[in-house]
Amino acid sequence: MTQIDFYFNVADKYKLAASLSQKAQAQSARMFLFTPDEAVTKHIETVLWSFQQTSFVPHCRSRHALAAETSTIVDHDAEVLVHDDILLNLCPDYPAFFSRFRRLIEVVGSEESDKVAGRERYRFYLDRGYELRRHDMTGKI
Repeated sequence: MTQIDFYFNVADKYKLAASLSQKAQAQSARMFLFTPDEAVTKHIETVLWSFQQTSFVPHCRSRHALAAETSTIVDHDAEVLVHDDILLNLCPDYPAFFSRFRRLIEVVGSEESDKVAGRERYRFYLDRGYELRRHDMTGKI
């Protein structure tokens, strides 16, 4: 069964996504950052390039020729899923394909609309019997 972690009260969802991607890479894990659209995909790509001054998180899109060898995939297109390790969801809805992944990370920002959508996703997973781990990010990233 997919392990599900909720990170809530996140001040900057994109910095958290970059931080968790970097951590996954250090642990030789693979992560798919699922975004709602092209604009967010491009923004996350920029954040991954500039997250830390001394390093960056190697990444590409799902359909890129090097996707099979790249630790972090960033895309709003979920038709091509190149691994099933960690899925980080940045969309307001739950990803229909989440259960194929070993782990799902849900990120909930501090804006009210994001909290409402996050609560709906939380209830969705809970109603289906998933054990949910919560991480309060108040005062952190």
